[in-house]
Amino acid sequence: MLKRLGKQFRIGVAPGGVALARTSVWRRAGIEVLAERALPAGASHEQLAAAVGEALDGAIPRNAAVSVVLADDLARIWQVTPPAGCTRMSDLQAAAGMRFQTLFGASTTGWRIAADWDASRPFLAAAAPEPLVGAIEEAVRGQRGQVVEVVPQFVAALNEWRAQIRPGAWFGMIQSEVLTLALFDGAAFAAVRSVPVSPDAGPDWLDAHVAREALRVGVARPERLLVCGPAPASWAGGDGCELLASAQSGLSGLAAVACTGSAR
Repeated sequence: MLKRLGKQFRIGVAPGGVALARTSVWRRAGIEVLAERALPAGASHEQLAAAVGEALDGAIPRNAAVSVVLADDLARIWQVTPPAGCTRMSDLQAAAGMRFQTLFGASTTGWRIAADWDASRPFLAAAAPEPLVGAIEEAVRGQRGQVVEVVPQFVAALNEWRAQIRPGAWFGMIQSEVLTLALFDGAAFAAVRSVPVSPDAGPDWLDAHVAREALRVGVARPERLLVCGPAPASWAGGDGCELLASAQSGLSGLAAVACTGSAR
């Protein structure tokens, strides 16, 4: 039993497959990738869940706690502005649902929603397809494990680096050639924005993009921009941009999804 002290099992789920990793709260113990299952493009929720079960088979002890990280392609992330005078959770939930429908053109039926519910300021919300989450939870239970969290990769990364995001800083992550930014107004969350980014995008492109987003949202440009993921090396040092060194460096794309947030 002492051998498992501090160990954490993490499943990464992406459109291209799944990965299982074992991490530790002790940083020196490192990351151990236990299994990867690649799938063809367009794999169904059932195929992804079956791959989760295959990856877990024989790899985890009974009643092991398993964290699930979903690639952002499989989830939805958006910001919600609470209604004026809002005092009830039902009002916040309704506002989140209306914003979801405006942005994504569909109702929240069939989506599992979580958020940093806040009646006084904009907050971040995330949703995952209920059929996918339910199938993954069933697959984990089938291997005698327990799902303790399901989180989109961007949210996992934001939580991982939260302590580094001081007032005046923004946070960004690159995944699948998409840059997602969390904009802050001082220390308060203001918005989340995503944009495709080409591998040869230079610091001038980044500077112009940040300036545009600040104008659109109506906040000051950041003094620092913290970026994790496979960002162009030329961004480092440009206009306050800092590329964050991650424990996921050198891992495959699937394993990197699984391990995002493991340093918390």
